[in-house]
Amino acid sequence: MSLSPLASLSPDADARELATVLARAILSGHWNPGDGFPRELDLCRHFAVSRNLVRNALASLTSAGLIERSAGRGSWVREIGDWHLLDPQMSVWMTGLETTHPQLMREIFAFRLSAEPHVAELAAQAADAEDLARLERAWNGMRDSAGDPKRRNEHAECDVAFHAAVYRASHNLVWRQMGHLLRPSIIALIQHSQRRAGDLDDSLERHRRVMEAIRLRQPQAARLATAQVLERTADDLSKASSTVASSSSIPELQGPGL
Repeated sequence: MSLSPLASLSPDADARELATVLARAILSGHWNPGDGFPRELDLCRHFAVSRNLVRNALASLTSAGLIERSAGRGSWVREIGDWHLLDPQMSVWMTGLETTHPQLMREIFAFRLSAEPHVAELAAQAADAEDLARLERAWNGMRDSAGDPKRRNEHAECDVAFHAAVYRASHNLVWRQMGHLLRPSIIALIQHSQRRAGDLDDSLERHRRVMEAIRLRQPQAARLATAQVLERTADDLSKASSTVASSSSIPELQGPGL
């Protein structure tokens, strides 16, 4: 695909900035898995940068699993399953994405669907007063910003803060770290699902049930309530894009036994 839609760089741009532009283009679906990636010389011409700078930028994309390079064959975009989503670079690149590759969005959702009900169950057993205060602050922020279209980004931030608080309340080091590393991925998913979602009252009520189940130390209720939040997310995503409307796009919820 053409380089022309990609933003130009400032005259003093470095390899990190070029890598960010190229990585975000891949993550947003400008190039798809299996697509050929532009040659070094084409990148040099388009961005008006040195070949050494291009090579350093491509090395970052390669180390993050986004592209593969081969002498004599050029470069191509790797399959999404090969992308290193937990690479710290990836978190930086995903922050602020306007759009996210549809397949990547489905994969992120599948992760949340399998993980978050269990994490909420742990949170209901381990949450302390500070955890509950974080959940309440996040939920209050969601409620206060839900009715104002101008505060949609703020609402999404509070939504992400709510889920991050659930991960943190598990008091499990690995889950807490996963919640932190995946924050940009989750906010991209939330922003996409809410962009076209109508009334948010139902979503607020579902989040409130998660909070209450954790507060009351009801692990099974927390698991079920979290599954119901994700069920709403699946519905919003289905409405948002025909790409994710088919039965193969959204993993089927199995109820409280998730």
